[in-house]
Amino acid sequence: MPIRYCPDSIVVPSDPAEILEWAASHIEHVGIHQGTHLFNGAGRTVTLACWPRGAIRVAAGDGRFTSRRRYDHAAIRRGEAEALRLFAEHLTGQPIDAHEDPYAHRRAIDEWSAAPGRTAHEAAEQMRAAVREAQSTADRAEFLF
Repeated sequence: MPIRYCPDSIVVPSDPAEILEWAASHIEHVGIHQGTHLFNGAGRTVTLACWPRGAIRVAAGDGRFTSRRRYDHAAIRRGEAEALRLFAEHLTGQPIDAHEDPYAHRRAIDEWSAAPGRTAHEAAEQMRAAVREAQSTADRAEFLF
């Protein structure tokens, strides 16, 4: 059963598609933040406007973990890394070699996010498009084998 978006949910997905869907819903809910300091990482809350990579971090549990629940942090981090890869490669339209540059996915997302006039709606649409693209690719691969 897919995880549904709720801004104060303590349920954290580990599936990359669910992370991207949660992040898309989140950025639609809280809005996008653009500026010289793009909000992301430690201290993020679930109510402040953020940017796309920050929304993915929140979807993957930043600011939402609780001691009342057990989490598979390794699985969540793998899902987050895969969500970042899917989103970045969708935005650039090409594979990105993270072995060559471990920050390449983040940089691709950040550059796209920083474009003047970028909207929360655009970010959410692109996150959902990345999920559809990945599912379509997986479906084609499954059909071939």
